[in-house]
Amino acid sequence: MQVTRDFSHYVRAAGQGLHHIDLAVEGVHCAGCMAKIERGLSAIPDVTLARVNLTDRRVALEWKEGTLDPGRFIDRLEELGYKAYPYETESAEATEVAESRFLLRCLGVAAFATMNVMMLSIPVWSGSVSDMLPEQRDFFHWLSALIALPAAAYAGQPFFRSAWRALAAKTTNMDVPISIGVILALGMSVVETVHHAEHAYFDAAIMLLTFLLVGRFLDQNMRRRTRAVAGNLAALKAETAAKFVGPDEISQVPVAAIHPGDIVLLRPGERCAVDGTVIEGRSEIDQSLITGETLYVTAEHGTPVYAGSMNISGTLRVRVSAASEATLLAEITRLLDNALQARSRYMRLADRASRLYAPVVHATALLTIIGWVIAGAGWHDAIVTGVAVLIITCPCALGLAIPTVQTVASGAMFKSGVLLNSGDAIERMAEADHVIFDKTGTLTLPDLEVTNAADIPADIFELAGRLALSSHHPVAAAVAQAAGARSPIIGAVEEAGQGVRAIVDGIELRLGRPSFCGAEALLGAGGNLEAEASVVAFGKGREKFILAVRQGLRPDAQGVIAALKARNVGIEILSGDREPAVIAAAQALGIAEWRAGVTPADKIARIEELKRRGAKGLMVGDGMNDAPSLAAAHVSMSPISAAHLSQSTADLVFLGKPLAPVVAAFDFSRKALHLMRQNLWLAIGYNVLAVPIAISGVVTPLIAAAAMSGSSILVMLNSLRARSASREIA
Repeated sequence: MQVTRDFSHYVRAAGQGLHHIDLAVEGVHCAGCMAKIERGLSAIPDVTLARVNLTDRRVALEWKEGTLDPGRFIDRLEELGYKAYPYETESAEATEVAESRFLLRCLGVAAFATMNVMMLSIPVWSGSVSDMLPEQRDFFHWLSALIALPAAAYAGQPFFRSAWRALAAKTTNMDVPISIGVILALGMSVVETVHHAEHAYFDAAIMLLTFLLVGRFLDQNMRRRTRAVAGNLAALKAETAAKFVGPDEISQVPVAAIHPGDIVLLRPGERCAVDGTVIEGRSEIDQSLITGETLYVTAEHGTPVYAGSMNISGTLRVRVSAASEATLLAEITRLLDNALQARSRYMRLADRASRLYAPVVHATALLTIIGWVIAGAGWHDAIVTGVAVLIITCPCALGLAIPTVQTVASGAMFKSGVLLNSGDAIERMAEADHVIFDKTGTLTLPDLEVTNAADIPADIFELAGRLALSSHHPVAAAVAQAAGARSPIIGAVEEAGQGVRAIVDGIELRLGRPSFCGAEALLGAGGNLEAEASVVAFGKGREKFILAVRQGLRPDAQGVIAALKARNVGIEILSGDREPAVIAAAQALGIAEWRAGVTPADKIARIEELKRRGAKGLMVGDGMNDAPSLAAAHVSMSPISAAHLSQSTADLVFLGKPLAPVVAAFDFSRKALHLMRQNLWLAIGYNVLAVPIAISGVVTPLIAAAAMSGSSILVMLNSLRARSASREIA
């Protein structure tokens, strides 16, 4: 009977004629495994992306549409010695929990056996300087074997299974030399015991497994901790929603069955499953994930809501604008995944070094054994020394040096409102010494505000707001929001490019261009209105009024600029806006260097000029016209409210209204880069010192295991320092 495999449910379109699937892969423990998997999958024709995420043991694959069966990837991974299956968050977490428990059981067995074997070894050691009979020594050795051999067979499974899969696939990984070392130590001990020798190494072998399992268990638990951010995002995703299927009839349906334009009911205590706009009801919602604000936001007619937001009190009807993988929460999740899967320059360096590990370490161990035999040592001592070399040179520390820092820093930056969109964004951000800000939507908020609302009579402003509800122009929307308008004026007519008009009680009302409203004469008497972003007029019969509408500065913009200056970072504004508006923003923020009315080409020219001077610029912009300069800069950053093209071009994306994430990105990146370099030197220094000592015969297999595990733990602990790097903003 032929069995077919259908993975279409797990495949999604990646755009540009590509398909995407995520696979969970068992047995990935180091950078060498990652490099082998990526090389093996990338060799398949039409595969455009094969990237392993070491943190959650997931491989992301993209290929040309219609050319490959996803089952082929699983088959190829099996050929490489790895079991794989489609990635699902819940099943992957369950697998990780089960593996963690298994490792803990193995560790318990190994530790218990170690304690008992050590108790039996003490009399043997003391007997070496006393008059212990050979029969007594053999008895203790056989008791040690009775405990150590079955314990090692069980506790060594994580290493033995991985090594066997690798050898069956005619390849190697870091568990192969570890397994060889343990088996050699145990086998040699049995042989020594059979021949009534004075020394056996059951205690060293089982304690070696104990140390290795401690390192493996701590490594896995750290990876689970660093996945907490992505796990928290997954927990924010509601899987179903109450969709209106009739005027007063709702049905609980999966998110995949909801489309833009549908209306859903959001009840108190529920998480929103979609992006949309409130059309009925009033409540308070918690959308701190998107805005960065911890205070609840009032939600009423016209308020935007996002997937993952929690409804606190009232019931809301929401018209859907995006659902499923099109929501802002899904985009944030993808950005975070990109950050965890991406490759930095330092990580690629560590990958190449780990790739050389297997052939080099086996050759070194073999040459060590041969060298000691040539020097006159017995096979026993030569093999013990070779085992120590096999164990002590394990590249765990080197494999963990970069990805642990990258993962911890990514999670910490996310908590500060920063998402990475590029593999080496941390390194390039740490090198930046000059910031170029776009003004509109970057230093200022994307939402417009009416700056002179207090100067307009309340009844007039209310009429203007009601009339503004009949227009789709963003300036009109700002007027309506500022006036608190709820009901539009019936019969209003919008004239494209001019404004909107209506008749109320026989009096004509007009809102729009000053020329449309007959209010040109008021422009000269408007004081400093020309510095505002936009000017809109309102006319009620012969009464004329000018409304000044602009984008206000981000609430912490002044503090952020001061903080960047304190970090010796150069700052300038390059804006396509009019000069008066740019001058007003520059003066308010204390930025001496600025240019107004610049084109995208002008911005690129300025960036190139900075590069020639040796400066490494950070471009912060949000508009579609900023995309070329974002791509040209040494490193780039966009707010989450930016145009999609700018987001996809930027190396980092920040959440919410505050500008503080820009400073946080500097601080975390500089700390992370420092820790990456430290970890590499720790890993390299460990091997430079440890390998010659092991070859010299000074180090036993037991000490080698302790040193290898200790180096990995030291690297992981050092990486955790990346969680706290940001200083207070002035």
